[in-house]
Amino acid sequence: MLFDLQGKRRRLVQATYLILAILMGGGLVLFGVGSGDISGGLFDAITGKNSNGSSNNSAVTKRIERDQKALKLNPKNQTALVDLVRSHYQLATDDADPNTGAFGQDGKAELAKASNAWDRYVAVVDKPSDSVASLMLQAYSENGLNKPDKAAEAAELIATARPSAQAYLVLTTYAAKAGQTRKADLAGLKAIDLAPKGEKSAVKKQVAIAKTQGQSIGPDQVTPSSGGSG
Repeated sequence: MLFDLQGKRRRLVQATYLILAILMGGGLVLFGVGSGDISGGLFDAITGKNSNGSSNNSAVTKRIERDQKALKLNPKNQTALVDLVRSHYQLATDDADPNTGAFGQDGKAELAKASNAWDRYVAVVDKPSDSVASLMLQAYSENGLNKPDKAAEAAELIATARPSAQAYLVLTTYAAKAGQTRKADLAGLKAIDLAPKGEKSAVKKQVAIAKTQGQSIGPDQVTPSSGGSG
């Protein structure tokens, strides 16, 4: 399993995966369009079907140490870099409000380490994992490091890999927050284009809000449809 689910962490990770799944699968669930299936590790993470509940932070720390050793041998080790992102994000969830999802100072410190590993990973890989990008979208959101420009980069990776009206609305929002007007305009047009015929008017309104206020459908306002890749 990707995460060791216990107590507060379990609730936060469940909520996080519910947030992230729509970005992987597409579908304008906000407006009533149906959802897909969730299976495998993602489904287990959401429902709590984790038989290995005895693991703790020491196991995560050991993973980080292992990854760091691997990177000393090969600084471009993609597997180790991805695992560092996931591991530091996992530790960050220990210092997050289970109700709001907001990270505390210790959690943000772990997110900063995840961000460093993510930057190194993106620099050496041809096609970054959209599922790992989803974690970083959370890390860069207002509840985390509050870096809308980095959030827009992650949202663009997700939208490109899993195009949907919903994903492009998220990209529109963060591009607007980052002051990236052209990107927000293009993403908004794409969101409208991908919206089901009967929902285009509603999506057009959401795009307008996102572009003018930098606020609309964020990652904490969506519903899952299916899992992602990577």
